[in-house]
Amino acid sequence: MRFGVTILPEYRWRDAAPMWRRAQELGFDHAWTYDHIVWGGLPDSPWFGTIPTLTAAAMVTSTIRLGTFVTSPNYRHPVSFMRDLLALDDISGGRLTCGIGAGGDTDSVILGGPALTPKERFERLREFTGLLDRLLTQDHVSARGTYFSAVDARTRPGPLQRPRIPFVMAANGPRSMRLAAQYGAGWVTTGPNAETMVQWWAAVAELGARLDDALGVAGRDGATFERYLSLDASPQFSLASVAVFEEMTGRAGELGFTDVITHWPRSDGPYAGHVSVLEAVASQVIPRLR
Repeated sequence: MRFGVTILPEYRWRDAAPMWRRAQELGFDHAWTYDHIVWGGLPDSPWFGTIPTLTAAAMVTSTIRLGTFVTSPNYRHPVSFMRDLLALDDISGGRLTCGIGAGGDTDSVILGGPALTPKERFERLREFTGLLDRLLTQDHVSARGTYFSAVDARTRPGPLQRPRIPFVMAANGPRSMRLAAQYGAGWVTTGPNAETMVQWWAAVAELGARLDDALGVAGRDGATFERYLSLDASPQFSLASVAVFEEMTGRAGELGFTDVITHWPRSDGPYAGHVSVLEAVASQVIPRLR
C-alpha cells in the first residue's frame, strides 16, 4: 500500500511550505492539491493556483510525488495546460502525476460557460483527455473538436517521464471507467455519496468490480493498474483517529486498492482534525502497512 495526503491550496506559502516539507518527512508517497478556481466545499475560503502551488512544492521537496487532485476540462485547455505540465514535470524531476476527471461545472460557469448535461460533461472530458494525451506524446498536433481544438501545436521538449506524465483518472460511471482503462496509469475514486460507512464500502467494492470489467474489455493488465481511494469522501474523516485510519486503509487493501489518500487536517469545516493524528499515523501505521 502507498499513502498520499492532500494539502488544499488555501494557505499563504509561508504557511503551506512547511506542510509540503513535512508530508515528505513523514514518509508519504504522494502529495496532492485540488485543481479549481473555486471549490464548492469551501466557496468563501482563500484559494491559490494549482500549478504555481505544485511548482513551489517541487522546490521544497525532493522525493515525494506531486499531483493534481483532480484537473478537469472546466477551465483548462489541453494546449496551454500541456505547457504547464511540461514545466512542472521538469522542475520536479519527473515526480508529477496528473489526476484528471470530469469535475462539476462551477469553474466553467464562473468563466461564462454553459451548464452541461452529464453526457456533455463526459464528452468534454473524453475530448480533453484524448487531446492532452496526444500533446504529451507527439509534436505538431492538430485537432478540431466540439470543445477543444489545436492547430499545429508544438510540444517540445516533451515530458521527462516517458512515454508521458502518468494520468490517474477519476471515474465512477461506466463511460468514465472505460476512459480510465484507455488512458490511465491508474484510477481514483471518491465512491458515491452515502449516509453510512457500510453503504459507502459496499458501493466502493462495486466500483472496483466495474473497473475490473473495463480493464478486461480494454485488454489492460489489472495487476499493474494502480487504484487510488480518496478515503475522506466517505461519511467518516479518515484521520478522526489512528484506529479509524488503520481500519479504513485495511479495508481498502482488501478491496484491491494500491493507494489511499487522506487530507491534511484543517482547524474547522471539511477535514477538521488534528495534525497530531496525521503524525501518529505516519509513525505507527504507514510503516506497518506499506
